[in-house]
Amino acid sequence: MTEYLSRLPSTGRRQLLLMVLLATLFVGRPAAAALCETDDLNTRLCLDTPAQRVVSLSPGATEWLFTAGAGDQVVAVSAWSDYPEEAAKLPQVGDSNRLDLEAIVSLEPDLVVAWVDGNSREQLGRLSAIGIPVFWLAPRDFEDIAHTIERLARLTGHPKTGEARAAAFLSDLGSLRATYAEVQAVRVFYQVWHEPLMTVNNDELISKAIALCGGVNVFGDLPRLVPRISTESVLAANPDAIITSGSPDQNQPWLDFWRQFPELAAVANANLFLEPPTLLARPTLRLLEGTRHLCRSLEQARARL
Repeated sequence: MTEYLSRLPSTGRRQLLLMVLLATLFVGRPAAAALCETDDLNTRLCLDTPAQRVVSLSPGATEWLFTAGAGDQVVAVSAWSDYPEEAAKLPQVGDSNRLDLEAIVSLEPDLVVAWVDGNSREQLGRLSAIGIPVFWLAPRDFEDIAHTIERLARLTGHPKTGEARAAAFLSDLGSLRATYAEVQAVRVFYQVWHEPLMTVNNDELISKAIALCGGVNVFGDLPRLVPRISTESVLAANPDAIITSGSPDQNQPWLDFWRQFPELAAVANANLFLEPPTLLARPTLRLLEGTRHLCRSLEQARARL
């Protein structure tokens, strides 16, 4: 080898030595580690490389992916994925009741993001069976929201974006909690639907937003996440405030219904509140904005008690 090198011109020797050096640096190096995260069904999902073709199967998951910096990698979404505006322009592959599995497969996704409380495990099991990775989400508290952003950002190749946005969210959350840590309690009935009449229990994020603002969910101890209740049970609970979310033209009648019961404390004190739609219903970073609005409503209710 030495004799061979001596016969080469100086330029050739330098090039050959550089090649030998580079080969030495990489020989024996292990292959890049798989990118692994655990979803909210406690299933560990591993990708060889960050996902580049992502299908979102809930409006909340769509919003998370865009927030995590992966908006350009989303190739299809579920119905009602209207935030941000760019999401509304993407192809839709069904809703929580029915998914178009053939359309999803044809898109050749390297990641499908599903919603535990909305999507069919049976349907999506068929995707998993043919090798399409499915990552399930179901955040149950504010910290879970931050963790969700971080996980999706890592799976799609944007770890720094996820870390920064999660940290900002948790910082703002801490400030909001401190503001309402010692306020007077307000007993709240949160109405999810009118026929049948439905509410949330304490495991649901909306109830945790109520608690952060100094409210007490009068149906918080019920066993189901979104239980059905009766008008009589609301009258018996006699909440200080009745709250729902939605648009004035569609959801205001839900609140107006309770005005026929002037004996209710919420009605007597004019504590019927309509919160902005999607901000409380979707467990994304914007839930903090929705919680701030809810806290202001409960401040008004508190002042009227």
